[in-house]
Amino acid sequence: MQTSRFETFFDAIIAIIITVLILKIPQPSTPTPEGVLELSSTYIAYMISFLILYNIWYSNHNLLQSVDNIDNSTLWIYGVMTFIISLLPYFTIWLANHVNSIPAETTFGLIFILTHILNTIANHTIERSNPHIAIRELKYSQTLYNLPAIIIIIGFILTYTIYTPGIYICCLISVVLWILIGRYTRKCK
Repeated sequence: MQTSRFETFFDAIIAIIITVLILKIPQPSTPTPEGVLELSSTYIAYMISFLILYNIWYSNHNLLQSVDNIDNSTLWIYGVMTFIISLLPYFTIWLANHVNSIPAETTFGLIFILTHILNTIANHTIERSNPHIAIRELKYSQTLYNLPAIIIIIGFILTYTIYTPGIYICCLISVVLWILIGRYTRKCK
């Protein structure tokens, strides 16, 4: 399949998910700073989810600019990843409403880890199906690339031991780190 057609489809899905995500956020109960502060966990959860979606869109946009075609295995991986990220609006609001809930924390963290894994697998399938194009020079270590997932695992340990919102906080740190690593690796090319 031509990447331009697929990229248009994927861009539309990301745009719809971001739109649904913002529509799920309630308005403050009162038009005061206190009313806004009551929703601070909602705003942080929204920001984490938005950054995840934006980073997926941006990294895939840059990746797909390097190739002309993608194969069926890549399409299936993106299909599964699209399903996973389509769950973000629902689980973002669940987490925002229950920051101290271990099931809400766990589900949100699993979505982040699964998205990271699927994005990594999609990158590898694109590289494998386009061997004539040097998509990514390996000027960084695999540990650096997987650091956001490692931080989420630390968040799971925190959540299940001493600090329930550990995954929530580690997702925020991880998504910012994910963006910074992406920018760093693009500068290394």
